[in-house]
Amino acid sequence: MLDLLWLVPALPFAGFLLLTLLGKSLSRKGATTIGVGSMAACSLVAIAITVSFLSSPPPGDSYLQTLWTWFDVDGLQVTIALALDPLSVVMMIVITVVGFLIHVYSAEFMREDEAYSRFFAYMNLFVGFMLMLVFADNLLQLYLGWEGVGLCSYLLIGFWYKNPANGRAARKAFIVTRIGDTSMAIGVFLLVTQFGTFDIAEIQLRAVQEWPQGSGLAVAAAALLLGGAIGKSAQLPLQTWLPDAMAGPSPVSALIHAATMVTAGVYLIARTHVLFELAPIVLFAVALIGLITQLTMGIAALHQRDIKRILAYSTISQLGYMFLALGVAANGAAIYHLMTHACFKATWFLGAGAVIVIYRHEHDIFKMGGLGRKMPHLFWIMFFAGVGPFFSKDLILTEVWYSPQGGATFWVFGVLGVFVTSLYLFRLLFTVFHGEEKTAPGAGPGAAILIPISILATLSMLGAFLEYPRWFGYHPESPGLGSVGSHDGTKIAIERFAMGTSLFGIYMAYYWFRRHKHLEKDYSNQDEVVVPHVATGPRHFFLDGWGFDKLYQKTIVAPFVAVAQLNRADFVDSIYGAFAKFASGCHTLLGLTQTGRIRWYAVSIAVGTIIVFGMAVFA
Repeated sequence: MLDLLWLVPALPFAGFLLLTLLGKSLSRKGATTIGVGSMAACSLVAIAITVSFLSSPPPGDSYLQTLWTWFDVDGLQVTIALALDPLSVVMMIVITVVGFLIHVYSAEFMREDEAYSRFFAYMNLFVGFMLMLVFADNLLQLYLGWEGVGLCSYLLIGFWYKNPANGRAARKAFIVTRIGDTSMAIGVFLLVTQFGTFDIAEIQLRAVQEWPQGSGLAVAAAALLLGGAIGKSAQLPLQTWLPDAMAGPSPVSALIHAATMVTAGVYLIARTHVLFELAPIVLFAVALIGLITQLTMGIAALHQRDIKRILAYSTISQLGYMFLALGVAANGAAIYHLMTHACFKATWFLGAGAVIVIYRHEHDIFKMGGLGRKMPHLFWIMFFAGVGPFFSKDLILTEVWYSPQGGATFWVFGVLGVFVTSLYLFRLLFTVFHGEEKTAPGAGPGAAILIPISILATLSMLGAFLEYPRWFGYHPESPGLGSVGSHDGTKIAIERFAMGTSLFGIYMAYYWFRRHKHLEKDYSNQDEVVVPHVATGPRHFFLDGWGFDKLYQKTIVAPFVAVAQLNRADFVDSIYGAFAKFASGCHTLLGLTQTGRIRWYAVSIAVGTIIVFGMAVFA
C-alpha cells in the first residue's frame, strides 16, 4: 500500500491541471467533480496508507519513495522523493481529511461565485504544495513546497480581487511572510554549504557529529530557520498578516490560515528539531516567542468585533502554544495540539462562514444575537468542537511544568492564556447565539455545509480522548523528547487546575456576556466598550492588535515610501543610463569619421599603421 504514496500529492496536482486547462468550459458540476473528487480520492488513499503504516510499520518506522532525480551536479544530488514517518503521517491525515471536508463545504459555500472553477484550482494547488512540503526528505523540495503554499495563500486571500482591500491584504501577507522566507532561504544555504547536501536526515546527523552544542554555526542555522517558521506561523513580530488574511473566503481561512499552511512553521521546527537542540538559546527563544504570542494575541482576540478576526487572533494564539511546546522539547504535545486545533479551528471558521451567510455577510458579532433559538444545532457543533484543543493544551502545560526549559513561570502565563482562550471563544458563542436578536437571520445553511462541520467537530472531540501518542514527536536522531513526569499528585493537580481554569473562563464569559443584560446592548457604535472594566483607549489598542500595524507603518512602511518618492527617477537606473549615454556619445564620435572621402580613409589607415608599428618597436 505504501507504494501508492505518490498518488497523495499527485491527485490534487492533477485536479489543479484539469481545472486550469479546461477553465471556463467546465460546468459547475464538472468543476465540483474534479475539485472535490480529487480531494476525496486523495484522502481515501491517505487513510489507506495510514492504516497500512500503523498496522505494518516499515523498518525503522520510515519509508522513502524516490520518484526521480531532480539534478546531479558535481556530486550534489537532489531527488524528488516522498518520505513517510510518524510525523509526516499525522500531517498527511490532517491535510487530506480536513482539506477534503473543506472542499465539500466549499461546493455549497461558493456555488454562486463566478470564478467557481478557479477557486477549486487554487485550493487543489495549495493542497498539492502542502503535501510536497511535509513529504520532503530534502531542504530544497521542502522549500519548493514552502514557497508554493505562500503563492497559493496570496492567490486565495486576494481571490475576490475586484475589492482593492482584498488585494492589499494578499500583498501584505506575501510581503510579511517573505521576510521569514528570506531568513529560511539563508538558513538553507548555510546548511548546504556546511554539509554539502540537502538531505534533512544527513544534515542533522552530521550536525550532531561536527557542531558542538551552542556553537555559532548551530545558533545561526537554527535562528535562520526560526525566522522562516515565525513568518509562516504568524508569530511575533511577523503576525500582522494573518488577521488581514481573513479577506479571503471562509473556506480559505479554514484550510490555509487555520488548519494547514500556518502550521508549516511548527512542522519545520519539529522536523529539524535536532538543529534546535544544538542551539539551546534559540530553543529557549522558540518557547518565549510562543508564550508571549499566545497571551498577547489571545487578549487581542478578546477585543475584536469581526467574527473572523476573532478566530484569526485565536489561531495566532494557539500556534503560540505549539511553539511553546516545541521550545520545551515537547514535540509530541505540539503536534497533538496541531491536530486537534486543525479540526477545531476548521470547524469554527466554517461555522463562522455559515453565520456570516445567515446574516447576509455581516461580520460584526454585536450586530448578531439570538441565533441559537433558530439554529441550536450550529451552536452545539461549535461548542463541542472546542473540547479537543483544551485537552491537548493541558498536555502542553503539563510538559511545560516538568521541562527544565519551562518551569513554573512559563506554566503560570500559559494557564493565564487558557483563561483568556475560554473567555474570547465563549464571548463569541454567547454573543452570537444567545441574547437579544439584533438582526433577523436569513435561511440556514444546507447539508453540504452542516455535514462537513459536524464531522470536523466530531473529529475534534475524538481527539480529546486519544491516548497521548508519543510518536507524534518522533525523531530518529533524538529519541525520548517530550517526556512527562510520573503520574504523581503534582501532575494530577496541575492538570486539574488547568482544566478548572478553562471552565472558569467559560463561566466568566457567561457572566459578562450572557447574564449581564446591560452588556447585550447595541454595539454598532465603535466607541462602545466591548469588554467590561476596559477603557476605550486600551480597547482600541488591543483591537488594533497591540498597535503593531501602526508601529510598522510609521517606522518601516512610511519611511520606505518616502524614500521611494524621493527616488522616483531611480538613481540605480541613472548609473546604467550614464553608461548608455557614454556608449551613444562614442558612437556619435565614431560616426563623424565616416565622411565618404577616400583620401581621408587612406591617411587614417597610414597613420594607424605607423602608430601600430611604433608601438611594436618601442614596446
